[in-house]
Amino acid sequence: MTSKPPPRPAAKSYDGEGIVVGFDAHRCLHAAECVRGLPTVFDVDRRPWVQPDNAPADEVAEVIHRCPSGALQYHRTDGMPDEVPDVPTHVSLHADGVLHIRGDLEVATPYGPRHETRVMLCGCGATANTPYCDHSGSCAGHG
Repeated sequence: MTSKPPPRPAAKSYDGEGIVVGFDAHRCLHAAECVRGLPTVFDVDRRPWVQPDNAPADEVAEVIHRCPSGALQYHRTDGMPDEVPDVPTHVSLHADGVLHIRGDLEVATPYGPRHETRVMLCGCGATANTPYCDHSGSCAGHG
C-alpha cells in the first residue's frame, strides 16, 4: 500500500481592495512578468512583496494573467469575474521540455485534481513538485 503524500502548504494570500492575490512559491519559475509589469504591487525587496492595493484591481489581474506558471492567481472580491481561461486551450512544448499550457484545465496532482488556467508542467519527470515544473531536472539550465 502506498502512502499518500502530506498535504501541500496553501499558497500565500495577499488581500487587497477588490482582489485577493494568491502566490504558490513552489510553482514560481521567476519569469518576472509580475515585477516588470507592476513593480508598485510586486516588489521582491519589500515585505510583504505583494501589495495589491498599490494599483487598481483590474491592473493587478491583468499582470497576474501574464504569469506563465500559474504561481500567481487571483480572486476578485469586487463583483468582477475571476480569471477567464484562454479559449481555445493552448499547449506549447518549449526546448527545455517544459509544457506551457493555458486554458480551462484540470490537472491531476498527488493531492487530487486542481482546476487551473495557466501551468508549466514538467516534461522530464525530474520535479519535486509533480506535475509542475520546478527546473530541478534536465531543464534546470534553461530557467
